[in-house]
Amino acid sequence: MQNISASEKFYIYKRIDSAKLKTTKKKIIVSVTNDLVSDNRVHKVCTTLLQMGFDVLLVGRMLPHSADIQRDYGIKRMMLIFKKGPFFYAEYNLKLFCFLLFAKSDVLLSNDLDSLAANYFASTIRNKPLVYDSHEYFTEVPELIGRPRIRKIWERIEAGILPKIKYAYTVCDSIAKVYRQKYGTDFKVVRNLPRSRKLALKKTENETKIVLYQGAVNVARGLKQAILAMKYLDGVEFVIAGDGDIKTELEELVKAEKLENKVRFTGRLPLEKLEELTIQADLGLSIEEDFGLNYRFTLPNKLFDYIQAQVPVLVTNLPEMAAIVDKYQVGTITDSLDPELLAKKIKESLFDQEKRKIWKENLPAAAKELVWENEEKVLVEIFSNVIVTK
Repeated sequence: MQNISASEKFYIYKRIDSAKLKTTKKKIIVSVTNDLVSDNRVHKVCTTLLQMGFDVLLVGRMLPHSADIQRDYGIKRMMLIFKKGPFFYAEYNLKLFCFLLFAKSDVLLSNDLDSLAANYFASTIRNKPLVYDSHEYFTEVPELIGRPRIRKIWERIEAGILPKIKYAYTVCDSIAKVYRQKYGTDFKVVRNLPRSRKLALKKTENETKIVLYQGAVNVARGLKQAILAMKYLDGVEFVIAGDGDIKTELEELVKAEKLENKVRFTGRLPLEKLEELTIQADLGLSIEEDFGLNYRFTLPNKLFDYIQAQVPVLVTNLPEMAAIVDKYQVGTITDSLDPELLAKKIKESLFDQEKRKIWKENLPAAAKELVWENEEKVLVEIFSNVIVTK
């Protein structure tokens, strides 16, 4: 098996008959700190593992308003007393550790630093392989930049465990390079690309142009500036699809600026509903600020979701996002998030028909190439090696 390619391994696993799976299937427990509803990256990983022949159990937590979900793999959502802050992370990792210590498993997969401690100690005690998926540069997220004491705790956890991790991957080359240099850990790259799909709906042409932001409604995402930019735009609606720490603050800003007829909040949407909305957009925004290395190196899934829906994009001039736009010529890049200048970029992106013609011509090819089916081959290689060396 070690002498065949990743793609060959993938198709071998997909062709394993059900009778053989009963005797060869390995149990993998995948853990996250969220409630599983809208974590598309983890869902795609679990689906790939399922196709490889793993018996998959995804573990997260239950929130007061968590929607019911049904998946083709097993799910478990833990009830926790604390919902956020240090007590939440302590309670979550303690409960997760106790569960992993006794649950039947052959492989553990930890998603992000906030689930790593429980996975690491359980895997060490039980002598089980551990794989680590870093969705971001965790210690450089904006929520930690201004909190040096809390950040120091996470940095110590990272420095204590990452050098000991054998199997790891992350979302972009820049973050992988940092981790390799900092800890000597061989991080592979699995970008957060969407699955290929035929567009189920066609774009409805309306007089009002739709500018879409989808994803976490948190600090340093350029959302305040985008809302203020709407003061300089007519015939445009800005739709924010998501939830997060500053959603209430942004809603108050919209009211204060009397922009209720130009800005709409949908809240967090199920993946299917979000896809339907994305197809109707005229422009997709991914305008993170250069606020810490995590955002500087960001390569968010929303960028690829826009491309998959064949929606032109507007991104900030950060290296990973700008490289995608430059390579595939599917949108434009802004050097400034000043609201008035940003409004000019949005207007140009919406109404410059010559540029939009080029982007529209390039989007189908980009959408065909930038898909999970191409990216998951790296995952197949990683987990095939885990099975072989276990």
